[in-house]
Amino acid sequence: MLGLSKQEARERAVKYLAKVGIDERQQAKYPVHLSGGQQQRVSIARALAMEPEVLLFDEPTSALDPELVGEVLRIMQQLAEEGKTMVVVTHEMGFARHVSSHVIFLHQGKIEEEGHPDALFGAPKSPRLQQFLKGSLK
Repeated sequence: MLGLSKQEARERAVKYLAKVGIDERQQAKYPVHLSGGQQQRVSIARALAMEPEVLLFDEPTSALDPELVGEVLRIMQQLAEEGKTMVVVTHEMGFARHVSSHVIFLHQGKIEEEGHPDALFGAPKSPRLQQFLKGSLK
């Protein structure tokens, strides 16, 4: 991986798997034996192991059972608190409001509204965003 020795790559992998809450017993399992939330956390660890400047997430919780969503969002919140730059596509509006420094609301593939989360969620200007938030922030 990226010019690392096998040992360095293994150490980095174990470090990031531990960071996302995957312990040594789980590390030995095949993906089919992990829950959807665990699989998603392994994906996050894989991305972190590359030590990128920016992490990209495209609906990271959309395929998860509702009870597993929280564990993935907690990892992402922790990354945000550590100052990791993330670009996240999500319908998890409460999460976006709490974790974001800048929000862009897209409608039909175009930017409908953008700005600081307090402004966007507190006083949306766009009728479409107002309607969307009524349904998603219950």
